[in-house]
Amino acid sequence: MKTLRTELLDRTLIWHQTHLRHALREHERHYNLHRTRRSLAAASPLRALPEAIEPDQMEHLAIHRQDRLGGVIREYRHAA
Repeated sequence: MKTLRTELLDRTLIWHQTHLRHALREHERHYNLHRTRRSLAAASPLRALPEAIEPDQMEHLAIHRQDRLGGVIREYRHAA
């Protein structure tokens, strides 16, 4: 899979088999639960389509970032 190589393995120094398995699990979780797809209208395969944001909500929008694998993977979510 080219995506796995370009998004994870080309950016990560793998130390041993346990580290590789951890990195692959984190990437799989991110890829299936968080990473959006253009073909799914900005949804991810295992999550529902995000709700639209109204223009007046943009000023009060708070974004939370969660780093995974030491910052190789970054996930962003709207704060409640």
